[in-house]
This record gives sequence, structure tokens and C-alpha cells, in this order.
Amino acid sequence: MKNEVILGSAYLAPVEYYTKLFAYPSVRVERYDHYMKQTYRNRCVIASADGPLVLTIPTEKSDDLKCVMKDVRISDHGNWRHVHWNAFVAAYKHSPFFDYYADEFHRFFEQKYEFLFEFNLELCEWVCRQIDMEPRLIPTEEYMPEVECADDFRELIHPKRDYREADKAFFPKP
Repeated sequence: MKNEVILGSAYLAPVEYYTKLFAYPSVRVERYDHYMKQTYRNRCVIASADGPLVLTIPTEKSDDLKCVMKDVRISDHGNWRHVHWNAFVAAYKHSPFFDYYADEFHRFFEQKYEFLFEFNLELCEWVCRQIDMEPRLIPTEEYMPEVECADDFRELIHPKRDYREADKAFFPKP
């Protein structure tokens, strides 16, 4: 294991993502990769009464064929903030401590963010503070296709990948 990890931007990332934030003293968050759909960049999965529920933040279509992550704009299409907040309330309102976190958490769904990267980064920092983690999150300054000095999980933590194959060091506890 190296002293630094590089991760992709993620909307309320899965536990595996946060284990990397905990394990490494320095965390680079990629903001110059090309935005790809069907990743954790704009989707999260929550536990609802009916099973896993996927929540997706709509994004605006870019004029560029390949849009850089830092330039991806959040769309107001579909009243997604209201829908996501109601999904969180329905899924977790009876959970211990939900009332304690609800007001601060709700502000992410009241405030309009222009860029997805900024929204994800601020939300990740807030989640880390709530679980008493203080990772050193450093947004990248350029895209590096190959990284020698850091462990690279940019494409390994992915909703379509089996974590057991992609990340041998991650063992979730039931």
C-alpha cells in the first residue's frame, strides 16, 4: 500500500470509498477525467424499505463529446433535490440519530450547486466530519492516465464492478 490514493468523484459513495479515505493519509480526488454515465459520480444507492434504491443526479448535456468532470453541470430537471430528500427521509427517518443529522444534511438538497464535482466534494467532506474522519482531500490539477506514486481506485470503485475482484483489500462486515 502506498501513502496516497486517487479516487473518482462520487455522490454519497459506497462504504468501500470511505475505507480508502480512512486508510490513506493523502487522497487525490480526480476532477479532470472524462465524465461517464452509470458511475458513482452522479448516483448513489440507499437502503429503502423495498430494497436498494438508486438515486441519480441529472446532469446537463455538454457540447463537448467528452466533458471533463470539473465542468459537469447539475441539471434541475425532474425536481431531483426534492425527490432525493424525500427518499432519504422515507428510508431513514426512524433510524437512530437521523433527526440529529437531518437539518445539516438537508441543506445539500436545498442549496443549488452548479457543478457536480463541487457538490460531491462538499458532501463527502461533510460525511467525513460526521464520522470523525479528517482525510486530506486534494482535487487533482490535471489528468494523469497512469499513476505511479499512488494507489489508483478511480475506475475500480464502480457500480458495475464486483468489489471482490476489483479490490482484494476490501472486506465488508455484515
